[in-house]
Amino acid sequence: MDIEERIESFALLGKTSGDLLNGRSAIYQEQFNGLINHQHIINPWFTPDNVRAALKAIAGELTKENLALWTSAYPELKEKRVPLTAGVIMAGNIPLTGFHDFLSVLISGNRIMAKTSSKDTELIRLISEILCSINQKFNDRIEFTAGILANFDVVIATGSNNSSRYFEYYFGKYPSIIRKNRNSVAVLDGDETDSELENLGKDIFSYFGLGCRNVSKIYLPEGFDISVLIRNWHSFSDIINHTKYANNYDYNKAVYLVNKEKFHDTGFLLLKEENRISSPVSVVYYESYSSLEAVEKQTEQIKERIQCIVGKHGIPFGKAQSPHLWDYADNIDTIGFLLKINNAGIL
Repeated sequence: MDIEERIESFALLGKTSGDLLNGRSAIYQEQFNGLINHQHIINPWFTPDNVRAALKAIAGELTKENLALWTSAYPELKEKRVPLTAGVIMAGNIPLTGFHDFLSVLISGNRIMAKTSSKDTELIRLISEILCSINQKFNDRIEFTAGILANFDVVIATGSNNSSRYFEYYFGKYPSIIRKNRNSVAVLDGDETDSELENLGKDIFSYFGLGCRNVSKIYLPEGFDISVLIRNWHSFSDIINHTKYANNYDYNKAVYLVNKEKFHDTGFLLLKEENRISSPVSVVYYESYSSLEAVEKQTEQIKERIQCIVGKHGIPFGKAQSPHLWDYADNIDTIGFLLKINNAGIL
């Protein structure tokens, strides 16, 4: 397959996924809908709405125009080369979080050996099945394994800070991308509109805040009225009806009360003043600042722990969980990495 054929295949995958989401497909529709509605039984965090949101974001990005624009940055993709095999260990914090690695490996002409999370194994397998039905040549490029990865050339692994140490120990001798925990932050100027603040709620509450692109910490100008945030996030209050989320809310609230710590209670989210950026589920940290320059200096010092920054000078409000194809996790260029390894002649 040349790059044009791969682009055509993934563009058709995007169209097919969109048709399935809108009930316009004659094939895979029953299986597709059943899988969406079944995920919360395997993983209670994967509600039908969250699964559909993830699929919609992917389908929206998989257009021929987007794929052509993305891959045009790598003229080497037009050259014929021996495919390498990438062992990809996928996380399971939000639905289909491993899809971008799946796409990057295959669109660059390589083979993928994927070890999925036990919490998110069915969705990516169905996506793979649909892709292979679109272009059967991908059958020889995709392998899923439940066991130990073997016979690969490079490794791409995503997990927690703890699991990253395991990955580094076992895969350190191979060319690799190993991702750790990251969080996202928002920086408010103080003159945001109600619409912008409501959209910030999407960045906080989508996927219950479990994604690395979810905002877990907000920088506020001194004197900012917290009640303005609470008022604009009322539309997200139904989140408290989710059992696992509510359990986290009750637990964290109890801890703060026992420890006599100050916090704001919205009834569905806890807001706590804190220097750290990684907040637990149902909690968002905030910190006041005296100047934007001070915030920029602080975030620059911890940039290795930040996935993205939301605000008027960063990712637009409400768009944190809608990355483009070229928005790489941890700002590590996956395709560039694969091309570099291949060009180095390691194979």
